[in-house]
Amino acid sequence: MDKLKVTGKLKTYLEWPLTLMILWAVMVVVLFWRGNRQAALIAAVFAGIYFIFALILYLKSRPYLMNEMISFATNYGQVQKKILQEFALPYALLDTEGNFLWMNDEFIKLTGKDRHFHRNISALFPDAGREDLPGDDGWSECTIRKGNRIFRASFEKIFFDELGQDRDMFVDPAGQEYLIALCLFDDTDLTNLTDERNANQPVVGLLYLDNYDEAMEGVEDVRRSLLRALVERKIHRYFSDVEGVVRRLAGDRYIFVMRRKALEQCEAERFSLLDDVKTVNIGNEIALTVSMGVGVGSMSYLQNAEDAQSAIELALGRGGDQVVVKDGYRTRFFGGKSESTEKMTRVKARVKAHALKEIIDSRNRIVIMGHKLTDIDSLGAAIGLYRAAKTIGKPCHIVADDVSDSVLPTMELFRGDPEYSDDFFINRERAAALTGADTVLIVVDTNKASYTACEELLQMTNTIVVLDHHRIGDDRIQNAVLSYIEPYASSACEMVAEVLQYFDDSLKLRGVEADAMYAGIVIDTNNFVTRTGVRTFEAAAYLRKNGADITRVRKLFRDEWDDLRVKAETIARAEIFDGIYAISVCPGEGTHSPTVISAQAANELLDVVGIKASFVLTDYNGQIYISARAIDEVNVQLIMERLGGGGHLNIAGAQLPDYTIEEAMRLLRDTITEMREEGEI
Repeated sequence: MDKLKVTGKLKTYLEWPLTLMILWAVMVVVLFWRGNRQAALIAAVFAGIYFIFALILYLKSRPYLMNEMISFATNYGQVQKKILQEFALPYALLDTEGNFLWMNDEFIKLTGKDRHFHRNISALFPDAGREDLPGDDGWSECTIRKGNRIFRASFEKIFFDELGQDRDMFVDPAGQEYLIALCLFDDTDLTNLTDERNANQPVVGLLYLDNYDEAMEGVEDVRRSLLRALVERKIHRYFSDVEGVVRRLAGDRYIFVMRRKALEQCEAERFSLLDDVKTVNIGNEIALTVSMGVGVGSMSYLQNAEDAQSAIELALGRGGDQVVVKDGYRTRFFGGKSESTEKMTRVKARVKAHALKEIIDSRNRIVIMGHKLTDIDSLGAAIGLYRAAKTIGKPCHIVADDVSDSVLPTMELFRGDPEYSDDFFINRERAAALTGADTVLIVVDTNKASYTACEELLQMTNTIVVLDHHRIGDDRIQNAVLSYIEPYASSACEMVAEVLQYFDDSLKLRGVEADAMYAGIVIDTNNFVTRTGVRTFEAAAYLRKNGADITRVRKLFRDEWDDLRVKAETIARAEIFDGIYAISVCPGEGTHSPTVISAQAANELLDVVGIKASFVLTDYNGQIYISARAIDEVNVQLIMERLGGGGHLNIAGAQLPDYTIEEAMRLLRDTITEMREEGEI
């Protein structure tokens, strides 16, 4: 007891009476110095008496005080241990490797183990491992399950210098600087309530019958009501099975609401309504298809309804016969396996032509651009729109900085012609200098912002027009004042040819311009074999009337000897994957346009019996280009979308930066296998 030392504030408190003797001494000195010896003597006597009493009190009370302090500290430590041992929350101590050292009564009750259990935490909780232990920040959390209960496990480092005299309640592992405290919080009820809240989250959707009018035209009048009733019955039954509510807004439009749990069920079965509606047949030549746009992710019905409207527009822009789910910032696609139906009426083209004329007439300058590595379809469409702008006296320029070598012969036809100024074709820098608030920017043959030839131009003007025949994706251009996207069209040149017929009565294409547009249709349809409809031939006929020459066009696309050799080599080295897919690599060395050769080789591989889809890869400009082709049995557009690309059901492509040929081949095979197992292809 005598060896114990008192420090800190307690020492100051005990020694304070003795410290007051300094004041007494000062008072005696002052009195003596002032010459009052008698007063100084009296003060010295009283100071001595005070000092004796204070010293006796300090020496006598100190042992009793220390004894009480030690007793309190001991009892306090025992109380701490007892509280921790009987703590209502499961609590345990682990070593730095995650092995149990000690656990309290509640932890023992929960796990059914005893105090001699010293195995790793992963042996007791498979959900937790070494990676869940705290790192440099000294704290971490994870979720673990025990039986039907869900716990939030909180880990915290406890260093030995913080433990003091409490070390005797655990085994002191040698060589360790700290222990890990584990506390379990029962989150079962909270998790269940959260899951229930998410399951009951509101979902708003819109359902459109894509080809309602076309299907009804092919049915006798007396049977149309029956067809409508059968389709409506399938729609109502489908949503009633998932506890949803659906109501018709118009003849071919419906609105439905359901819970998120029901939406997950529909997604799990890939929205079987898409295929179910197609089975309705009472003599109609065209099978009905449906498109759905679903909004989810907000507790607000209004916000979900706005997302549903955006989703249905996206579904229709991709050709219909599919479901688009907008879940917050994420978008999911289902279906879209069938080809979009060609619209026989050209009313939409006429409306878009008049709107385009008004937009061009309201601005002082027109800039037209296509996609990166401009091809003949993109160039031909741009040239057609150039003629439209010049017809009403507006200066117009075409961005042709990054072009495929296969289009250079076509571009040479315009260079040196006095009809076309030196800035007919411009590069990116010149385009950026010319584009401003009073400029119309027209994007052709792509609707993806990241695929455009000069993406920064999209931020330089608010007047943007998009004309494209590819299916819409997530990266579509958002701020277009006019968007004309028709996935059923064979090419961008076909769409532009239709628009030009309604643009202005005085519009007349020159022969070289008609050749460029005709060439775009020829290439994209593989000589009118692929994706060719009635309106494709009508557009070709219009171009022929304007002077397009088939012989001149054919000469533009004759192969160089080296290109022909590389194409033959590409076809020869093709391998068959999964019995129905032809996959090959096109060597880019020694050729001007390996991407064009890849597309040509992919087309020719489809002529092999048993091949349902072909894929040709080539390494060009530091990234891997994939050309995908099919006839009618495989939707290559869905496969390319998985790889970040897109296109059409039987013509698609993708670009893979930062990949080698071997890595891209492996990724393509894995994607095909995965989608086949999921039933997507």
